[in-house]
Amino acid sequence: MDPSMDTWDLSSPLISLWINRFYIYLGFAFSISLWICVQMVIKKQDRNIQENSFPKTTQDLMRNGYVSLQKKDIFVPGVKIFYGSQTGTAKGFATVLAEAVVSLDLPVAIINLKEYDPDDCLIEEVTGKHVCVFLVATYTDGRPTESAEWFCSWLEDASRDFRFGKTYLKGMRYAVFGLGNSAYASHFNKVGKNVDKWLWMLGAHRVVSRGEGDCDVVKSKHGSIEADFRAWKATFISQLQALQKGERKKSCGGHCKKGKCKSQQHGSEEREEGSLEQDELHHRDTEEEEPSEDSSEEEFGGEDQQSVNSIVDVEDLGKIMDHMKKEKREKEQQEAKTSLLVNMGRNEDGEGRAMITPALREALTKQGYQLIGSHSGVKLCRWTKSMLRGRGGCYKHTFYGIESHRCMETTPSLACANKCVFCWRHHTNPVGTAWRWKLDQPEMILKEAIENHQNMIKQFKGVPGVKAERFEEGMAVKHCALSLVGEPIMYPEINSFLKLLHQRRISSFLVTNAQFPAEIRNLKPVTQLYVSVDASTKESLKKIDRPLFKDFWQRFLDSLKALAAKQQRTVYRLTLVKAWNVDELQAYAQLVSLGNPDFIEVKGVTYCGESSASSLTMAHVPWHEEVVQFVLELVDLIPDYEIACEHEHSNCLLIAHKKFKIGSEWWTWIDYNRFQELIQEYEDSGGSKTFSAKDYMARTPHWALFGASERGFDPKDTRHQRKNKSKAISGC
Repeated sequence: MDPSMDTWDLSSPLISLWINRFYIYLGFAFSISLWICVQMVIKKQDRNIQENSFPKTTQDLMRNGYVSLQKKDIFVPGVKIFYGSQTGTAKGFATVLAEAVVSLDLPVAIINLKEYDPDDCLIEEVTGKHVCVFLVATYTDGRPTESAEWFCSWLEDASRDFRFGKTYLKGMRYAVFGLGNSAYASHFNKVGKNVDKWLWMLGAHRVVSRGEGDCDVVKSKHGSIEADFRAWKATFISQLQALQKGERKKSCGGHCKKGKCKSQQHGSEEREEGSLEQDELHHRDTEEEEPSEDSSEEEFGGEDQQSVNSIVDVEDLGKIMDHMKKEKREKEQQEAKTSLLVNMGRNEDGEGRAMITPALREALTKQGYQLIGSHSGVKLCRWTKSMLRGRGGCYKHTFYGIESHRCMETTPSLACANKCVFCWRHHTNPVGTAWRWKLDQPEMILKEAIENHQNMIKQFKGVPGVKAERFEEGMAVKHCALSLVGEPIMYPEINSFLKLLHQRRISSFLVTNAQFPAEIRNLKPVTQLYVSVDASTKESLKKIDRPLFKDFWQRFLDSLKALAAKQQRTVYRLTLVKAWNVDELQAYAQLVSLGNPDFIEVKGVTYCGESSASSLTMAHVPWHEEVVQFVLELVDLIPDYEIACEHEHSNCLLIAHKKFKIGSEWWTWIDYNRFQELIQEYEDSGGSKTFSAKDYMARTPHWALFGASERGFDPKDTRHQRKNKSKAISGC
């Protein structure tokens, strides 16, 4: 046998393996992979068995060396409270609400809308999941306050801009509380309603129905705006607690009928959130109406009513319809009764509400008022104090001979129909267009007014500088200035009150704001009747007086016409506000011809300190020389009048009709004793024996005349200059 052949035969298997090595490698790889997979399955099964046999805390301890805590779901990460305020009320409410939210252990932030940029920040409220609360006040003509003006403007534009869309604020949760005054019926809480509507139109989700606070204590649902807020706050906090717990209470999308809510009907199952959102978005696309403020989740679902899908026997339809009609009639009767009680300002016992609320009483008392009954007040004038000490009297002393230390400043009605920018009471008094309050008797008002006035005079006994004879005279009231605050002519018993004054031989100086022409026509004779003419055009009057009446301009003109028909002394009182009404000379001249007053008082506005309710500043106060120049130019336009008197300290001048100039002498003063005789004859004759202004005039002393060196200061008194004080440019 050939040896080489034997060698080749022995090596042939190895060659075969070498040739097929790829398949061998592949087999090994598959075997290893299969083994690995089997081992993984076995280990997974063992791990599952262990996990099922040990609690979770033991597993965490075995796996990590510590026990992990389960993550707590947070449904409300916090609350943001936005406010837009003019007088500070909304800001105060924001602070109160924040305290209530903090008591729920929730983070809270208070944000002034003036410092908030909605263009950059509002979309963040969607992702942040905070509950956003908006406390917004309605200001003049239904406009937002200055601090909220930009926010409201931006929000309105966004709600109507297709580029933002109906889902821009989808996921944002919000609530709105508006502050307003129902006396301005045409735009009551307009800003709150608009903010609520615009947020809703952008897809935001209302968590509680809109609240509406009312400054009008008569129409306020709970008696005051503070009480309205407390009631709404309680509802909001209750809903916030539910949200905090994760309860799925659905707030109404705004399209439900009053009294029914599609998202929560009694006995119906809760719908899925996605379905609700689709329905709401569909409604937003098909309707642009304002969401109903009466439709929120907490207000529905409490009535047991038959489902519309339930089967009803045809024979029972008549009974069902009769029952529904009966309920409707009862509801309408109850609403009519409630409306009547509100309109009449009466509660269910038939007694009217008091005009002076506890909050108002506290505010006015701090200002030095002595409040009388439920709607009157008296206060000691600073000129009364001045004349008691022999330091000079007010401009009425210079113009008409009033003894300032014997003058009582009072009002039988703290309410007013205007909110003048220069109101020296800073709008703490109530407003209204008609009497809707509890009515106090005039005898009680006058009695307590005199008693309170005398008690305030008594406090000056022994005060250094007070003259003994004037102190004794001051205890006997001789004049009554019905100009303290408010609108005295609104008081339904004003004629009875005037009669009581005259019976006590007290002269009457009544001031009205020219918004009640019928009452002026029906007014019995007074010593002197004033009408405030704060502007000469419709636009400037609206800007300065901010009247409540829609037809304020016609009422104003009718009041001047009514004044022209009076036979006793009548006065226009012009208050000059620099840059607002000092350039209307021709228009003023036309108003003078309309009312034909006996006298025209022209006075520079008095700045009584900063007030958030008014934009008036010292820059609006004219210098005395500017007032004099205005009067000189005005007199040139009214030929029947001349400048008669001046009281520099009060920044005031008197223009008088020439009929009071006898020869070369002015007779602007009043013969008070003669007036009392004439008014007594008028009363005794039942009103048939009338008299005119010229029947009780008296000669004006030289020192009171315009151009005199005394500049209206009585030489019997001593001018007192305060130390370190600059020259006075105005006076009350």
